[in-house]
Amino acid sequence: MSVLDKVLSLRPGNTVARVGAGSRIPLLNPRELLRALDRAPVALPCLPVQAKGSLPGLLRAARAEDAILGLACPHPLSDRGAAERFVAAVHEAAVEAEHSRPLFLQAGPVRVARVDGDALGPLQEGLFRVVDAGFTLVSLDLSRLDSYAAVEALNVLAGPVSERELSLELTAPASSSADPLDAYRTLLEGLRQWKVPVRFVRIAEAALGEGEPDVALLRRLVDLAADYDAVVTVGEVGAGAPRALPTYVAAGARKVDCVGGFERLALGAWPPESRASVEEKAAAAGLPPGELLSVLEEQLPPLTSAARERLEALSFAEAVEVLSALGATRSGQTSMRFLAQNRGD
Repeated sequence: MSVLDKVLSLRPGNTVARVGAGSRIPLLNPRELLRALDRAPVALPCLPVQAKGSLPGLLRAARAEDAILGLACPHPLSDRGAAERFVAAVHEAAVEAEHSRPLFLQAGPVRVARVDGDALGPLQEGLFRVVDAGFTLVSLDLSRLDSYAAVEALNVLAGPVSERELSLELTAPASSSADPLDAYRTLLEGLRQWKVPVRFVRIAEAALGEGEPDVALLRRLVDLAADYDAVVTVGEVGAGAPRALPTYVAAGARKVDCVGGFERLALGAWPPESRASVEEKAAAAGLPPGELLSVLEEQLPPLTSAARERLEALSFAEAVEVLSALGATRSGQTSMRFLAQNRGD
C-alpha cells in the first residue's frame, strides 16, 4: 500500500461522498495536517479562490514548493450551488494537474449577524449544504454578536460540522472590555461547557494593530487557545503579507489566511469595465471587491485565454512567496509520510 493510498484512507466521509472513492486527491481535514506538523515551524497556508482561473497556478505553486495548501471559498452560501461548484472546480483542477500534496478546503468565514430563528435556521441549512459539498473546515465570523449570543448561535450552527468531526474555526465577538482577549475567553469557556469542539480561533490581522503587529497579543491568544485545545489563525492578511508572515509563525500562529495580492490579481484579470462594476457593487454591499468577485464571477464575461494564462502565472508567483514565508516549503511529503505511518493515532 503506497503512502498516497494510506493518506487517502484518512479523507473525511463527506469529502469521499462528494468526489468519489476512486479520487486520488488527498483532500484532508486540516486537523490531520496539524497533527503531522505538530513540532514544525510552519503555519497552514489558506488562500482565497476569488477567481477560479487562479486554481491551476495555486496548485502548481504547492507542487513546486512541495507544500500543503488550503483553499478558501469566501462566500459558500451565496447561492444554493456555490459550495458544490467550488469543490467541483478545485477537484477538477487537481485531477487535471495530478496533484498529490495534501489539500484542505475552507468554507468562509461565514458572517453570523443575528441569533433569531429567522436567521439561524437558514444558516444551519446552508452549513449542512457546505458540509455535504465536501468542505473540511468551516469558519464562522461571530464578530457582530456579543459573547453570549455567539454561544447561543453556535449551539445551533456547530451541529453540521461537529457531527461529521470536521474542523470548526471561530472569529470571536468584539470585546467590550479593555482586553481584546476577554471575548475569546468568554466564548471558549462557554463552548467548553456546552461541549462544542473548536479547532481554530481566528483573529484578523487588523486586530493586531497597524504597522508592526502586536506580537505580544498574538502570543497571549496562542496560549489562551491552547488551554482549550485550539490553535490560532491570523486572518485577512493583506498586501504586505510576505514580510509579516514569518512573524506570525514565530509567534505561534498555526494557520494564516492570506488575501495578500490575490484580490488585486483576480480583479485585474477582467477588463476595466467589468472590474469597475464589481468594485461599485462591492462598495454598495460593504464587501471587499475580491469577495464579491467570487460570487459574481459566473455572471461576468469569460476571461480570454491570455487573461487566464496571466492570472495563473501571477497567482503561482504570489503563492510561492506566501508558502515560503509561512515555512510550508517541503511540508507536503513530510506530512504525507507522517500520516501514512500514524493513521491510527
